[in-house]
Amino acid sequence: MTSVLTVLSLSLLSLGARAADPLTVYTYDSFIADWGAGPKIKTAFEKRCNCEVEFVSLEDGAALLNRMRIEGSTTSADIVLGMDTNLMKEAERSGIVAEHAVNTERLQVPGGWDNPYFIPYDYGYFAFVYDTTRLLDPPKSLKALIEDRDDISVIYQDPRVSTVGQGLMLWIQKVYGDQSQQAWRDLAENTITVTKGWTEAYNMFLNKEADMVLSYTTSPAYHLVADDDDRFAAATFEEGHYMQIEVAAKSAYTDQPELADAFLQFMISDEAQSIIPLTQWMYPVTDITLPDAFYTLNKPEKSLIYQPDEVMGNRQQWVRDWQTALVE
Repeated sequence: MTSVLTVLSLSLLSLGARAADPLTVYTYDSFIADWGAGPKIKTAFEKRCNCEVEFVSLEDGAALLNRMRIEGSTTSADIVLGMDTNLMKEAERSGIVAEHAVNTERLQVPGGWDNPYFIPYDYGYFAFVYDTTRLLDPPKSLKALIEDRDDISVIYQDPRVSTVGQGLMLWIQKVYGDQSQQAWRDLAENTITVTKGWTEAYNMFLNKEADMVLSYTTSPAYHLVADDDDRFAAATFEEGHYMQIEVAAKSAYTDQPELADAFLQFMISDEAQSIIPLTQWMYPVTDITLPDAFYTLNKPEKSLIYQPDEVMGNRQQWVRDWQTALVE
């Protein structure tokens, strides 16, 4: 392990001397927020590479894919960071990402990892978060929330443009299968609004505009650490929780491929991974010690996930099913 890190450090020093242009990273808004991982990652990497990292932010992972597709060879992106496994195959097929040269032997992702284009940098589980002082009897299953609890209002994100909203779409598809359109119709009766992104939805929830919001099982750790507030919890559902693995890749159009690879390698270093839990509020993908707050969380016993090929082959139809259900 020492030899890998030494080689990385030496290569960064030599690359930095040649890096006249910034390393441009396309990512999403919350990653580069003051409280996000981006600013710390930028500072730490720039110290090692003698280069400049420049972030370009979009709303969400799905927006990253769409932006890269539209720009094609005209893009200024060297790195695209913030898509998840559900979008990987579409990105690969679009030709917007290049194979990396990253040593991934340190990765400890549930289910393992083997992909020549993308590297994971965090993972988590989707969940509906609630305030325990306001909702005293949370639902125990996804079906209970959708079918039985007409006393609970919810906010979730648009699956067309939000990776979080897409996560709910895949979660419902896993649980309901061919009955998913009816599930969407039932959920619509309790839905306050569907937002474009996570930040808008979560802020509305914090402003008490809904009883529950689609987020992550790890979200309560943020309130515990940042606000010393233990009111918030993630409802545990008996069907299991859909897992999200967030990924980064090298742009197929970068003119700094070695520096881009060095950045990707840095993302799975101990230093970068130690930044993830208390900024991304997700689980790291390497074996680092977690903050104490993470040990108070209920980690789902059952993980639900589709293979990237399955999502690519069905995503557009599942989105149409969601749209159809909402207009009927």
